[in-house]
Amino acid sequence: MDKRISVFHGDCIDIFKDIETESVDLIVTDPPYNLSKNYGNNKDNLKHDEYINFSRKWLAEAKRVLKPTGTIYLFMGVRYISYIYMILEQELGFHFNSWITWAYTQGIGKTKGFSPRHDDILMFTKSKKFTFNIDSIRIPQKYYRSVNNMRGANPGNVWEFSHIHYCQENRQNHPTQKPEALFERMILASSNENDIVLDPFCGSGTSLRVCQQINRYGIGIEINSDYVTMINERLSQPFYGFDSIDSRMERVPNDLNDANIRRDYIGNHIKWFLGNHPDRISSFLESVDKKYSNKMVQLELESYFKYAVQEEQAE
Repeated sequence: MDKRISVFHGDCIDIFKDIETESVDLIVTDPPYNLSKNYGNNKDNLKHDEYINFSRKWLAEAKRVLKPTGTIYLFMGVRYISYIYMILEQELGFHFNSWITWAYTQGIGKTKGFSPRHDDILMFTKSKKFTFNIDSIRIPQKYYRSVNNMRGANPGNVWEFSHIHYCQENRQNHPTQKPEALFERMILASSNENDIVLDPFCGSGTSLRVCQQINRYGIGIEINSDYVTMINERLSQPFYGFDSIDSRMERVPNDLNDANIRRDYIGNHIKWFLGNHPDRISSFLESVDKKYSNKMVQLELESYFKYAVQEEQAE
């Protein structure tokens, strides 16, 4: 087991008590939405007031353990998100930063009313001084322009990632598994290498798997012992790239017509946007070939693929 990753079995409110005050850099978590989902040995079907009081307790502990520069990202369903927002801002004094929408193409079907196709993520900070690494989460520009920042653009607050479908190789036996790229973006943005990231409802272990691969210390709490076993097994698996990606990360900018500029940019693109996705490099280069094949000599294309192989081997 990676010594940077710790998984604790138990109720998060009890285990929070053993975490030192102001010791955690970032909290990213996907708590139960109280929609009667079956999580094995427990269901999230508390009465309204019970759920609000439970949320109030663990969020108060979350504030206590966060460093003054810390951030919390919290997934929440529409039924309770307004209550959670009020607890964070009005009762606990967190600073609101962003309301993120995770949009996806497949979900629950409805015949009366509109089928839901998004989840919400609240981002709050403990103070007005907080970590945010914009360069670590930029997305490629649509066009090459000398006036553009070719390091990339801000991804915005609407994120499109596919669900982890039941037929996908990385699918765990958990009803609400989230894509790794969601956690990748949050953790890269709001923590640095060797920082401590806490997930008090770590479920299928996605947050810990991401921490493991991008050099963070991960602390996970999970009440279901079967899920703890599953998480430990998942963390022992070899890594070939995260199980999902923002499709914009693979787009090839238009107007890369100058050979020298194109050569520099392609190498940088792989390093900037595909560093945690080595399995996507070959398909990206195929897109480069398709878009610019009439402008490239064979030697240039071969140099790109050689670079890609070196990057994959380095992983």
